[in-house]
Amino acid sequence: MKLIRTVDAAGQVLCHDVTQIIPGKFKGPAFRKGHVITKEDIPVLLSIGKENLYVWEMDESMYHEDEAAEILRDLAMNDHMTASQPKEGKIELRADTDGLFKVDSKALYLINSTPQMMIATRHGNRPVKKGDKLAGTRIIPLVIEKEKMTDLVRRTHEATDGRPVLTLIPYSHRKVGIVTTGSEVYKGRIRDSFTPILERKLAEYDTEVIGHEITDDDDRMTTAAIMKLAGQGADIVLCTGGMSVDPDDRTPLAIKNTGADIISYGAPVLPGAMFLISYLDRKKVPGGQKEGAGNRPVVVCGLPGCVMYARRTIFDLMLPRILADDPITKEEIAGLGEGGLCLGCETCVWPDCGFGV
Repeated sequence: MKLIRTVDAAGQVLCHDVTQIIPGKFKGPAFRKGHVITKEDIPVLLSIGKENLYVWEMDESMYHEDEAAEILRDLAMNDHMTASQPKEGKIELRADTDGLFKVDSKALYLINSTPQMMIATRHGNRPVKKGDKLAGTRIIPLVIEKEKMTDLVRRTHEATDGRPVLTLIPYSHRKVGIVTTGSEVYKGRIRDSFTPILERKLAEYDTEVIGHEITDDDDRMTTAAIMKLAGQGADIVLCTGGMSVDPDDRTPLAIKNTGADIISYGAPVLPGAMFLISYLDRKKVPGGQKEGAGNRPVVVCGLPGCVMYARRTIFDLMLPRILADDPITKEEIAGLGEGGLCLGCETCVWPDCGFGV
């Protein structure tokens, strides 16, 4: 930083805000720190009494903060995102479509643990709407050495194999089958109150319920119902009821007997501890190779009873990922424990809260 005469300041980077006062009309910054002074700015600066300015002296070895923010933007930004123009060294990224937002946490940490760099994001593995703010980038000083930015780009690309740090996966249309289990519903003793709740949750996304089966407490009947819906082209089969350890609760066995690969039966999430998620190879489904399905497996879930009465549960955390065709691992399920306790707030603001983070 150095002090120079305003008349000599063209091309230099301003190190402080310059306030302008027009009595009765305006008081505020005419020029903000980080502004690159142009020849046209000089008469304005002189007119508000600025004969001298503190500036960063730019040379070929340095980037201006706006240029550095653009480099960070390019490291972070992927398809289906839009970026703002640099302003005061900051760039914002927004969603171009509804979808699942994901963050490469290790790469983001690498960037943010590098002195003078920062990218701030919303939480990953969350649903976002078109227009939602996703991230912001900037460097801390007004200028930075090009060598530092080049080194950061190299290290980040090594960590991500050249992929952007952020991803937005648009939802695709998904066909859903529902299997309601339990003798009390099958024999007409009580009304099925679970399915309407599922239908309301599914209606928040681009889904189509193609079938609904009701089965007794008979694992063979439930297995057959799952296979029937999968054979009809369901991308997702949701099984309700029969998920506890009671002797009559046989839904986990029914899912296992389809030949599905069970990723996890149980999750460190409340509400939702008895959740089951599995993937069923379409080759195991008679007539399962439906047009458009490709080799994508059928996702078969066992939903605990809490999904019927709690406002938000494990199902809300998993559904956006399932609809975005984002594979879920056992390790990821196990990692949900910290943040896996829903506080049951009187006014629910999920996904803009800590549940599932």
